[in-house]
Amino acid sequence: MNIWIFNHYADPPDRQATRSYDLAKQLVARGHRVTIFAAGFNHYSRKEERIRPGETYREEHINGVRFIWLKTFPYRRNDWNRILNMASYSWRAFRLGSRFADAPDATIGVCVHPLAGLTASLLAWKKRSRFFYEVTDLWPETLIAMGKLRRKGLPARTLRALEKYLYHHAEKIIMLLGHTQEYVAALGESPEKIVWIPNGADLSRFASLPSYDGQLSDPFIIMYTGGFLRSNRIDVILEAASIQQVRGRHRVRFVFVGDGSDKERLTKMAQQFSLKNVEFRALVPKTEVVHVMTEADAFILSLTDSPLYKYGISLNKMCDYLASGRPILFAGDSTYNPIRDAAAGISVPPEDATALSEAIDQLTSLTAEERVRMGQNGLKHFKKYHDIHVLADRLERVLVPREKLPDPRSYATPLSDLNSIS
Repeated sequence: MNIWIFNHYADPPDRQATRSYDLAKQLVARGHRVTIFAAGFNHYSRKEERIRPGETYREEHINGVRFIWLKTFPYRRNDWNRILNMASYSWRAFRLGSRFADAPDATIGVCVHPLAGLTASLLAWKKRSRFFYEVTDLWPETLIAMGKLRRKGLPARTLRALEKYLYHHAEKIIMLLGHTQEYVAALGESPEKIVWIPNGADLSRFASLPSYDGQLSDPFIIMYTGGFLRSNRIDVILEAASIQQVRGRHRVRFVFVGDGSDKERLTKMAQQFSLKNVEFRALVPKTEVVHVMTEADAFILSLTDSPLYKYGISLNKMCDYLASGRPILFAGDSTYNPIRDAAAGISVPPEDATALSEAIDQLTSLTAEERVRMGQNGLKHFKKYHDIHVLADRLERVLVPREKLPDPRSYATPLSDLNSIS
């Protein structure tokens, strides 16, 4: 098949947002042709990284995956300039895709923002292709929950109308979140259109990670890798670190690896608390993350308390943590919680630093065998639900017409199976 993916923020393998590339690489290995239309302007660095002066687009082939990098409007903050950036991506992707002589068999619009989905749907109509809509964020529901939009305001109502249009015209709705049946039904669409394909990772990336022995090392390193954003509530982890320091738990050390808009504030917060058990490190390329992870005895993540998580979560860093075979500390409230349901670590309520500190005490008081068992439980869960080969197989069975499949197996993990684990 010839497959086009429209993902504004898709990254190459050495950057952070590699989901589209990872899946595309697997599809290419299965004999398909895959093109990813992405912006050359990087959302994280706020810099143009792919397009040279005078160019409007650039073509690049990476391990068989064709990237079309598009010139888009630059921005520094989440203001009107970013909206222009989204619009310029979608318009340029549509114009360029219209000019290409080849026609895709399937187009996938990835909703980090819905204009990418609209572009994919219009090109699917123009090229007489099948259209699939991949939803990573619920627009406008996410913006409403964050207080950015009023539910009955014109922008929210416009985005809702666009959302309904895309859900209705998609052959299948590829959801990263696992509990959106009622949400989709409320918009007038059948939940049977939903296919759950969460974030994942290639387990071969972790081949160099030493086996975990569960020993209580000194220091006992609890590591966070990922974005420094307010929604990740790293400040709660810092408060837990402060409690640990005050209580004399000097064996435990917290290492934070990454970057983001909230990092400066968090660094100052650690200084104000005079935290001697905390270390901040710079963002490393995705290809080097595993090397950093070798130092960790456990991993940690924390989320804000949000009604959005009733639909589930799908976090890249959680996939990496599960694949590491190490125990995980999770502060959050989500209908999808493999830390709790797979017994892969210890889960506590969100925004409760005291509970998180007590969970750290509990983890360090376990035997080595108990910590190893937690890590292995997480790895087993990862192999079943988040291995990139499993996810690519599921995606292929969505995209390839049934009569062309080699056998009659279902193309997706049934939602009833998901419900049984969360």
